[in-house]
Amino acid sequence: MKKNKFLLSIVLLFVLSLILVACGGSKDNASTDDDAKQTNDENSEEQTDGSADFSVAMVTDTGGIDDKSFNQSAWEGLEAWGEEHGAEKGASGYDYAQSEDDSDYLPNFTRLVKNDFNLIFGVGFLLEDAVSDIAEQYPDNYFAIIDTVVEGPNIASITFAEHEGSFLAGVAAAMKTKTNKLGFVGGVDSDLINKFEVGFVAGAKSVNPDIEVQIQYAEDFNAVDKGKLIASNMYNSDIDIIYHAAGNTGNGVFAEAKDIKQNDPDREIWVIGVDRDQYEEGLNEDNSASVTLTSMVKRVDISVQEVTNLAMSGEFPGGEIVEFGLEDEGISVADTNEEAFTDDIKNAVSEWEEKIRNGELEVPKSRTELEEFEKDL
Repeated sequence: MKKNKFLLSIVLLFVLSLILVACGGSKDNASTDDDAKQTNDENSEEQTDGSADFSVAMVTDTGGIDDKSFNQSAWEGLEAWGEEHGAEKGASGYDYAQSEDDSDYLPNFTRLVKNDFNLIFGVGFLLEDAVSDIAEQYPDNYFAIIDTVVEGPNIASITFAEHEGSFLAGVAAAMKTKTNKLGFVGGVDSDLINKFEVGFVAGAKSVNPDIEVQIQYAEDFNAVDKGKLIASNMYNSDIDIIYHAAGNTGNGVFAEAKDIKQNDPDREIWVIGVDRDQYEEGLNEDNSASVTLTSMVKRVDISVQEVTNLAMSGEFPGGEIVEFGLEDEGISVADTNEEAFTDDIKNAVSEWEEKIRNGELEVPKSRTELEEFEKDL
């Protein structure tokens, strides 16, 4: 009997030890599972914070991403965003759709939406109708348009104070001209490009009210030959500085200025670039000199990068107008050509910029406002 009780005690102790081991093992496994869950949660959080689940694209106007101007600057903004977040060009990162003419706008947007891009930019006011249509068709997608305002809860409108930057370009031109005759070449005659024209005229005439400014529109942002012809006629009429706001058409202005300089190196003629620093577009064949006096720089690249980051972080400014101006360095004038853009010009530009910044000067942004502005000169 005692032997049986002893054996029973041993069996009970053995069973109890198994139970304790099992409980301990369950606790360890639970801890392991919790650790794994925490690791997965952390990885998931890292992906949410990063660009792993976010993609962005843009639809160009007819100028294309190598227009050395507006579209190129927007594309560089997407590239900068990709580099910032380790994203690659393609459907899971960032990409673009090239438009050959205005009939391509809406199909390009549709294709990018179907490729699951989270945010799609329309580059330029010419895409206004296409952005409005696609945003209405796909209310759960994010869209942004540059250089105009389109209403919609899923649309961010990105604008710039181009008239202010153009005013400073006009000041520089007035300080530099030897003939007191300036030219302005616009792409399409529109409210937007009128801001460039009006600001430029106001700036030049603020320095010298007697300056003449000849204005002509190509009615096309992608007509290099037409830009060259307009520039030829202007330079032949004693104009020595041309400011262009014409996208790829403006490359024709540069081409004509460089041709003239090559044939007559002593002649002083200049081009004022637009949207990005176009100093390199004005370089001669041996890169020893540039016909680019300055450029009115719009940091389209920064605006694209910033709005993309806002969308990725869940703070997309849908239904809002996001303006970039002198105060946040969204607008500036380039001083790359130090030989041409002298200290006197730089100082004058700085003085006028300060007047704009502190509210002492309100730059006109329409032809009607310009008429009133000139009465006080």
